[in-house]
Amino acid sequence: MALHVPKAPGFAQMLKDGAKHYSGLEEAVFRNIRACKELSQTTRTAYGPNGMNKMVINHLEKLFVTNDAATILRELEVQHPAAKMIVMASHMQEQEVGDGTNFVLVFAGALLELAEELLRMGLSVSEVIEGYENACKKALEILPDCVCSSAKNLHDVNEATSLIRTAVISKQYGNEDFLANLIAQACVSIFPESGNFNVDNVRVCKILGCGVTASSMLHGMVFKKEAEGDVKSVKDAKIAVYSCPFDCTVTETKGTVLINNAQELMDFSKGEEDMMEAQVKAIKEAGANVVVTGGKVADMALHYANKYKLMVVRLNSKWDLRRLCKTVGAVALPRMTAPTPEEMGHCDNVYLTEVGDTQVVVFKHEKEDGAISTVVIRGSTDNLMDDIERAVDDGVNTFKVLVRDKRLVPGAGATEIELAKQLTSYGESCPGLEQYAIKKFAEAFEALPRALAENSGVKGSELISKMYSAHHEGNKNMGFDIEADAPAVKDMLEAGILEPYLVKHWGIKLATNAAITVLRVDQIIMAKAAGGPRAPKQRGHWDKDGWEEEPDNFETHH
Repeated sequence: MALHVPKAPGFAQMLKDGAKHYSGLEEAVFRNIRACKELSQTTRTAYGPNGMNKMVINHLEKLFVTNDAATILRELEVQHPAAKMIVMASHMQEQEVGDGTNFVLVFAGALLELAEELLRMGLSVSEVIEGYENACKKALEILPDCVCSSAKNLHDVNEATSLIRTAVISKQYGNEDFLANLIAQACVSIFPESGNFNVDNVRVCKILGCGVTASSMLHGMVFKKEAEGDVKSVKDAKIAVYSCPFDCTVTETKGTVLINNAQELMDFSKGEEDMMEAQVKAIKEAGANVVVTGGKVADMALHYANKYKLMVVRLNSKWDLRRLCKTVGAVALPRMTAPTPEEMGHCDNVYLTEVGDTQVVVFKHEKEDGAISTVVIRGSTDNLMDDIERAVDDGVNTFKVLVRDKRLVPGAGATEIELAKQLTSYGESCPGLEQYAIKKFAEAFEALPRALAENSGVKGSELISKMYSAHHEGNKNMGFDIEADAPAVKDMLEAGILEPYLVKHWGIKLATNAAITVLRVDQIIMAKAAGGPRAPKQRGHWDKDGWEEEPDNFETHH
């Protein structure tokens, strides 16, 4: 019998071999805090208009160059369990309001960093948590007092532009006015009187070439596809949409045909041709003059489509097909049958055009209140266009948030300093030990203007003291002046740097919840990973010589 080696007494005895466990302040809490701090330091430099870009290469080796925190985190695949919680909080922010993901990260990181100081001073974790919870509640009570204006009429493009501009500045500094105007036009044109706004109705089409300022906006949809047949444009189009290939339907059963002479062979193919022609003719006679198909287009079918002057467009993605059906009001038919008038869609203008050197098919509505509008983005590189697409996303989401709640708070750190000022005085009025935590919560707000300042190359402490003095004089809307060289403040209401109230509301709520969840953990127990030993890493090809051609030595996470 093999010799039984007794395990060390204690917790490890109960667990299987290879399980790890950490407990206590030093091992569990500070360890988690350190991981979250690292994460928020990473994205902190990307905060604000002067934030740096990150170059992220994901597991599929796709390159991202962006300063959008949500994208960075989505592609990073964070492994650490505590840091994952903060990532989840920022994802929730992305889903809830679509902007302010970086705010959540920076703020949660600052909360945890200050919590560490409190714990080292000797406060217990529960006191810190209680203080943070009280402070969060108080902050959300104070926040409505910071509201400096509200959106009056979201159907007005100019007003919408001024409100969307702030969200776009932080992604595309320099092009914000141009882009905000495009996004505002796109949003307003599909914003119905009833007030239900759907983000999915603003589409983005990216086409290489030219510059950002050549971007434009259309009512209707744009596809990067060519028209299949000879007909290149149709006015007042009646559209038949098929989710099947544009081809003759093949029978399910296999059949064998015995052909004795040449005449029979001729008749055989003739029969097929006649059938195809009858199908295409039926479609034409139903009144359709554009056919959109989700599958391949057979040569024979195309020949008859040209004969009957049908424009044929092929879309590969079934999502595009659905959206098109929604835009033109058509029903996607599963078989090659003639459509009834109810099943056909209508569109003012369908035409093939060239943007740069890319052929695109445009389904255009002349009337203003279309169901879908498209922003056509131009740019010199794919990465640049991806980044602009994210800016458009943020702008559209900001519009959606404002439809839900029209209140606005001043941006550029003005709201944060005002909250910090009021929370500090609230903390001083609290008798218990939570007052330290409440003051630290207030101090955590300073991380945001400080990040803005440091990314702009300005001394953070100097700026924050200036902002505090302006706020103590009662100027609630004073924020950091990004354009100035020295640390300076200016009135954000006049400068037009405003943020939706809900972005801040949810940001504070989610960041605090995430930070408290991380603090509540006092033990980490990791079971042994499932599966046997790891497969050995592949070597390069045997025929390769030299180090240069070595495959990437990055660890691949499976």
